[in-house]
Amino acid sequence: MSTAESAVETIQREMTIFARRARASAGRMHPELSLVSYTLLSHLEEQGGCRATDLAAHYALDKSTVSRQVAALERAGLIERRLDPEDHRVQVLHLTEAGREILAQVTVSRRAAFRARLADWPEEDLVRFAAYLERYNADPGETGAD
Repeated sequence: MSTAESAVETIQREMTIFARRARASAGRMHPELSLVSYTLLSHLEEQGGCRATDLAAHYALDKSTVSRQVAALERAGLIERRLDPEDHRVQVLHLTEAGREILAQVTVSRRAAFRARLADWPEEDLVRFAAYLERYNADPGETGAD
């Protein structure tokens, strides 16, 4: 196995560990808010609301998956549907006040956990790591292998 192939294997293994850790820690930070729910709420906050189909397209998720997540977030009182002011046939999802509060609490907890985990890293390593993650996630050659 070449050095590059070995590095790719290590990256794949470590990304899998990272994903497992992220899912597990999400439950500890707020038992009712899964990693997927947190991600969807974050996106709604960043966008100022959007349609469920936009969420599905953005995250490359099946519409039925997003529909189930949205229904659960609605039942929990974290999001609400509003008519699009430009097209009353369209419903736009928005955070409720409770959704904003929980998202803010979990965001603070997540940032603290990342800071604690990375506390011993030199600043140049943090900057390099952040740049590598941005580069990896921005790659237009999406293969669906994540």
